[in-house]
This record gives sequence, C-alpha cells and structure tokens, in this order.
Amino acid sequence: MSSNSVASPGMSNPRVTSPGASSRRRSAGLALLGSELTVLFRRRRTWAMLVAIALIPILLAVAVRLSSESLAPGEGPPFLDRVTQNGLFVAFTAMIVAIPLFLPLTIGVVAGDTIAGEAGLGTLRYLLVAPAGRVRLLLVKYAGVAAFCLAGTLTLTVVGSLIGAALFPVGPVTLLSGDTISVTDSLLRSLLISLYVTVSLLGFGAIGLFISTLTDVPVGAMAATVVVSVVAQILDVLPQLAWLHPWLFSHYWLGFADLLRQPMDLGSFGSNALLQLGYIAVFGALAYGRFSTKDILS
Repeated sequence: MSSNSVASPGMSNPRVTSPGASSRRRSAGLALLGSELTVLFRRRRTWAMLVAIALIPILLAVAVRLSSESLAPGEGPPFLDRVTQNGLFVAFTAMIVAIPLFLPLTIGVVAGDTIAGEAGLGTLRYLLVAPAGRVRLLLVKYAGVAAFCLAGTLTLTVVGSLIGAALFPVGPVTLLSGDTISVTDSLLRSLLISLYVTVSLLGFGAIGLFISTLTDVPVGAMAATVVVSVVAQILDVLPQLAWLHPWLFSHYWLGFADLLRQPMDLGSFGSNALLQLGYIAVFGALAYGRFSTKDILS
C-alpha cells in the first residue's frame, strides 16, 4: 500500500489525539482543581488556621494600643515603634512576626495533609480511578497549598490594615529610604509584600508535598514538614554556615524590606523567586518519582 493512501473512514489513527479527548481531560483537571479548593476552604481546620493568623495583627495592635509605654526606635519587632504614629505599620509588623513560625506551621499542616491525608482517609485510590492521573493530582494538590499560602498572607495584610486603621491614625508612610508615599501607594506595597511572602513559601510547600508522599500518616507528614522549616531557619542564623545560607529556602523570607524603599529594588524578589522555583522543581520531581511508583492501598 502506498504511504500516501488515505485511511478508510472506519479506521482511526492511534497517534492522533482528538480535540474532544483533550477538552475532556482539561475539563476533568479544572473540575478536580475546583473540588480541591472547595474541600480545602470548607474545612473548619482551614478557617481555624486563618482565624489564628488574623489574630496576630489584632493582638499586636490591641497590645500596643493598651500599652502606656512608648517604644524606643528599634525596640521590639521591626516597625513596631511606628505603629502608634501610623496604623498601616501593623500589617508590616504582623507579617514579620508571623513568617518565622505561624505561617510555616499552618502551611506545614496543609502541605503535609495533601497526599497522606487522602491515604489516611482511604480516598486516594478513588481519586486515582477518576481520569485525573497521578501527575495531575499532584499538581492540583500543590495548587491548593499555593492557594492557602496566598490566603494566609492576604489575611495578615488585610486584617492588619483594618485593625491598624481602626485603632491608630493613618496617613502617608515614611519608607526605609526616608521617602514618603501616600496611603494608596502604601496599601499597594502591602499587597506586593503579601505576594513576595507567598512566593517565599512556595518552595516550602513543595517540600511538604514530597514529605506527604512518603507516608500514609498525615500527622507525621505535617510534623516533619514543620520540623524542616525550623531546621532551615536555625541553619540560616549560624555564621559558620554562611556559604549555605543563600541555598536555604527560608533565606529570603524576611527580604521584603527592599519593597519599602524608593525606588523599589526588585533584586531580592527575583533571587527569591529563582530559589523557590529551584525547590519546586527538585521536590516536585521527587514527589512525582515517589508517587508514581507508590502502591496505593487505601
């Protein structure tokens, strides 16, 4: 038969993917993502963690408001001495307070529960029966972690700005460079800081996803993920390991100070994003390697 011959109408070319099949797979992926986000943000545990995050700026602002002592410049967490002069600094201070412990703790819970939680509940094999596939399921689970990272940082920013405006005067903000910007510009920079911190936590979320593929016990995966965060931050303050610091996923977590200068220096933002992409690639590949060969018994 000539190579130019045309196949009969009844024959199908197995190498050609029909547009309908591609569309169905895309729809299935979007449905799975929507289901994951719905389940995540309908859980009482998720809202309890977001409420706990929201309490950080509230307690901080109330404590400063009720205090009769004025802080000297540089005393306490950064920007705390400026809160009484401008309530917008509540959001900045709360972010600095939450980054070392509270945000990693909540994200460790969400990331550690991604795969291990489904295995523990016995629902993982049912998810894989659907036309999702293991790769797509991993991507959807990681998207849920990223969504929670964004929700946590935005909660800090929004609640901090609102409680600051309610308890303290609000006006133009003096940046670290000495320049003064308007309230609107200050709020925009607060949103940029939220985005910066969200990006900073994505590598940590990928580590949690990988750890979650190693066990069927979600509590163990959560605890191990949080411990990794603590260890990384301890290593980051040891001067003997200065050569290692730029490679630690937590190294740039507090590097958003450059966004509070005029003009903004986005160099640290780019370095941070590149580092987090590296962690996402490495631990995403490890999660895939583990999950693709894992026997799903539950």
